[in-house]
Amino acid sequence: MSRVKLADLVFVGKGLVRPECVLATANGRIYTADWRGGVAVIEPDGEQWLLRDDDAAFELKPNGICLQPDGSFLIAHLGEAEGGVFRLDQTGQLTPFLTEIEGEFLPPTNYVHRDALGRIWITISTRLMPRARGYRPDVSDGFVILVDDRGARIVADGLGYTNECLVDPEGRRLLVNETFSRRLTAFDIGEDGALSNRSTVAEFGPGTFPDGLTFDEQGGIWITSIVSNRVIRVAADGTQTQILEDVDPAHLDWVEAAFQLGNMGRSHLDNVNSARLPMISSLAFAGDDLRTALLGCLLGDAIARFRAPVAGYPPPHWEFAGP
Repeated sequence: MSRVKLADLVFVGKGLVRPECVLATANGRIYTADWRGGVAVIEPDGEQWLLRDDDAAFELKPNGICLQPDGSFLIAHLGEAEGGVFRLDQTGQLTPFLTEIEGEFLPPTNYVHRDALGRIWITISTRLMPRARGYRPDVSDGFVILVDDRGARIVADGLGYTNECLVDPEGRRLLVNETFSRRLTAFDIGEDGALSNRSTVAEFGPGTFPDGLTFDEQGGIWITSIVSNRVIRVAADGTQTQILEDVDPAHLDWVEAAFQLGNMGRSHLDNVNSARLPMISSLAFAGDDLRTALLGCLLGDAIARFRAPVAGYPPPHWEFAGP
């Protein structure tokens, strides 16, 4: 598997605000979460516009976004002290989708995923406030919520900073990145949506903090790492290949030392020392052949793009028209 050169990166979009999550569809559109309170849309010709509710009663902080068949979005709200998932329809109207579970309001909410059966999976990274208290290898209070025709319920708990999750192409397993436990975890999905047989698919070493994930057509899983700006492919047999990296070694050593000592904080995530990539966080495959890789990011205002050595697997929303 060939490595991507930083010189080969091309950037699309402009003026985006914290485009942490990126999605693509067969019609050539690119969608990103945007901290101006909605979803930024990049058309195939490069035209750009923002879908948001100008009359929203609160300041929406989109993290993960999920495109629905009717063109609406489910948005994970990463507020300072509150979270929840909200629906943003094609007209820009914002309404609550899920704001509490088991009688308690949702903490800042990380990610939302719609699988091929229409089930909604939601991740909460940590219950601690502020969330930086969860940037430790010994904290495991993240959880996963499932919303289906039976309602909303917690189906997995005790995770080490739950980040992106994804149901595999066969619909049999849920894959979850545990960012500060440094592992990719899998669960078997039962007929009723219950999760069982928790197992570790991959463990990651120093400097890797897994955030986003997606599948390629060969069954490989592509992982993005914050801080180190790494893209790692985990093959079906577990072999890891580093596709991309962009970080100053001394900066990474500084972050790693803080992490090992248990005092990693916002200063370690809100700064980056790299050549081109501003803290990548997610990855989506795009293009007619699904070989254009797009990288969402936490600190930049555009989306990095490169030619992937293998095609992606079409996500459940691939044929959705969008707003």
